[in-house]
Amino acid sequence: MSQTHKLSRRTLLRGMGTVLALPWLEAMGPLSCWAGNTTVSQAAPNRMAFLYVPNGINMEDWRPGEAGSLPTDLPAILRPLAGHQSDFSILTGLTADKARANGDGGGDHARALAAFLTGSQPRKTDGTDIRAGVSVDQVAAQRLGDKTRLSSLEIGTEAGSMAGNCDSGYSCVYSSTMSWRSATQPVPKEVNPKLVFERMFGSGSKDERMRRDSRRRSVLDFVKDDFSDLNGRLGRNDQRKLDEYFSAVRDLEMRIQRAATLPDPTIPEGVTAPDGIPGKYEEHIRLMMDLMVLAFQTDSTRVSTFVMANEGSNKPYPFIGVSEGHHDLSHHANNAEKKAKIAKINEFHTTQLAYLLARMKEVKEGDGTLLDHTMLVYGSGNSDGNRHNHDDLPILLAGRGCGTIQPGRHVVYPKETPLTNLWLSLLNRMDVQMHQLGDSTGELKDV
Repeated sequence: MSQTHKLSRRTLLRGMGTVLALPWLEAMGPLSCWAGNTTVSQAAPNRMAFLYVPNGINMEDWRPGEAGSLPTDLPAILRPLAGHQSDFSILTGLTADKARANGDGGGDHARALAAFLTGSQPRKTDGTDIRAGVSVDQVAAQRLGDKTRLSSLEIGTEAGSMAGNCDSGYSCVYSSTMSWRSATQPVPKEVNPKLVFERMFGSGSKDERMRRDSRRRSVLDFVKDDFSDLNGRLGRNDQRKLDEYFSAVRDLEMRIQRAATLPDPTIPEGVTAPDGIPGKYEEHIRLMMDLMVLAFQTDSTRVSTFVMANEGSNKPYPFIGVSEGHHDLSHHANNAEKKAKIAKINEFHTTQLAYLLARMKEVKEGDGTLLDHTMLVYGSGNSDGNRHNHDDLPILLAGRGCGTIQPGRHVVYPKETPLTNLWLSLLNRMDVQMHQLGDSTGELKDV
């Protein structure tokens, strides 16, 4: 394309109260990819994502042996990630000290989630005055939010209350919220994929959105005139990329619409309804993951958090043969049968992670893929759910952070190394310089 036909990176398609962000196109030219204080010429920015799973993990089925390259034969919980060994590392030895009681008594689940990204001690109050600390995702969002339509995206699959007592005197907000804009301002997550989609692509009044829904038209239908004009000015590669992107948007819309119209199952008399909708849990997770991918692909945001289930969740998993509640099973007292069921739940979650990594690798961006231009952390603020310990946490780091991260390894850090040291290291790769976050003592080396 000639220089006169270059597109702005902020180009949006518009129509009837709808705006649609675009993926990176060759016509937009290169973007900066941050690597510490050095600007690297790349075709996409660096992104940051955090995925949380509750109640700890069976660590003997997670830890991949000695430090060094990841083995071909992965431990049981990581086995669903076979084929992605070159895309992630396991970091062991990291600790969330502020998830410990530190004089506050019981409530390990509430503290585990609230302290995970903040490194700050959540405190018990009368239920009206909550206090934790700013989370790493919101530090990045506050510094980089002006570059994207959404400063950050907070999603999940299990609703949670923002009030009430959920764990030994802790407010429910601690058990269901990972993201904190300030010490007293939690950022609630959205669990409805339709509302997430509307937040990303919808605009205009409520009446306009209702009219669009009533006509059952795609968001793409409303921007088709703008699209036709743009498409005529693009090269062949960009036209192909737009076609693939629009197909992904249309598919998401159809899946969300199908999920919304499915009838609720009839519960036989005398049977207690499970907590949530476990029969559709996998579809719910994958819809949310696809929305995260879409948000990154369109540069709608560069920061996202995903709470796959609230801390202390007692969700059953009958669709994988586990009818007991997750939290109840996590207190297994070394019972082999209970530990085997916990392992099934753990493997189910990493199977969903494998889906997300594959989806991100499918999105091509300049010299690599969306995963190459992302730093994705998967883990929990509890280690062994039976002991409620918060040291040697299960932490997986995926992606290459625009060439600043070396995946494919098991990295072992000294005991009591603060988890927040990792957060400082990731912020640096987002070109956000901080000397301290929560209980951090410095950047994490050998990432």
